[in-house]
Amino acid sequence: MKKSVLSLIAVLLAFHINAQQYITKTGTIKFSSHTDLEDIKAENRKVVSALDSKTGALEFSLLMKGFDFPNDLMEQHFNESYVESSKYPKATFKGTVTDISNVNFAKDGTYKVKYTGKLTIKNVTRDVTGDATITVKGDKVTATSNQKIKPADYNISIPAPVAGKIAEVINVDINMDYKKK
Repeated sequence: MKKSVLSLIAVLLAFHINAQQYITKTGTIKFSSHTDLEDIKAENRKVVSALDSKTGALEFSLLMKGFDFPNDLMEQHFNESYVESSKYPKATFKGTVTDISNVNFAKDGTYKVKYTGKLTIKNVTRDVTGDATITVKGDKVTATSNQKIKPADYNISIPAPVAGKIAEVINVDINMDYKKK
């Protein structure tokens, strides 16, 4: 009897812990670069992410080769020359939604929040902060944000012949459609 009560408590505790987790394996990160010479856009729809609705813990991970470009040559240059995807296959973010207590996950609504964390690209980790919007609708949670990234901050070298075609600051749009775990 004592063993079955402990088992029941363990199951209920595991359910409670899992009930606060939201995950996705199909998050989207888009980036764009605009210069007078060229516009560059790419999209990755295979971003894995988790959000803990109690602690605000937030993580995502993506394969750099997962970015799709409208032009095969751009994609090849991105993977081989700029981010060196074979050598540095993943980018990650580990951080916290600092004001997660402002989000009522039990009530439909749109909530403005702030986050802080560490973004790693090409084995270079930098502190990042930003604003995000969390939208709760039923059992779905969507988080969106925009981040500005300087390639030079992550040791992404742009060769002189094409430097005028790539912006010094890249616009990154983040969209995660979470489901309760």
